[in-house]
Amino acid sequence: MIEEFKTLLNGINREGMDNLINFIEKTDFYTAPASTRFHGNYEGGLLEHSMKVYEILKYKVENSIMEVEVSDDTLKIVALLHDICKVNYYKVDYRNAKNEAGVWEKVPYYTVDDTIPYGHGEKSVMMLTEYIKLTSEEKYAIRWHMGFTEPKELYNTISAAFKKYPLALLLHEADLEATYFYDI
Repeated sequence: MIEEFKTLLNGINREGMDNLINFIEKTDFYTAPASTRFHGNYEGGLLEHSMKVYEILKYKVENSIMEVEVSDDTLKIVALLHDICKVNYYKVDYRNAKNEAGVWEKVPYYTVDDTIPYGHGEKSVMMLTEYIKLTSEEKYAIRWHMGFTEPKELYNTISAAFKKYPLALLLHEADLEATYFYDI
């Protein structure tokens, strides 16, 4: 899966992509979980989640009821990198839990160590723009990929973004489907 991910990223024709790929290589992107407990909460979950979101989003764009004009590069960037904010974000810690025999033992679990407290979608946009230039559509899609899990005070803004850039809504849906239908 790592090689397929790298091949997809290397196929993106965007200035600065080499630097972004080098950055990713120096992080825990390939081994990080996708979350601490909700989906993909295992080693490699972030990579697997990102690849599944790409697969679903590509299908959704190709089969959408309304025509969604989007380049292959944009599709790859928003799907594969929407959660780049999660690199170097989770750490392994230990807690006591009873095993099957009822004996207490130390077990590993993921915890959050947010050294860049800048939100979620907006953090991914910020991190990506340090390496590559994003289109407005890409920024909106990545920023609002969490959809209506954002605070209710932002619902009007999210709705306006989804109307302006249908790709943002499709990315949100693909993210939800990967999470809830595939548990990754």
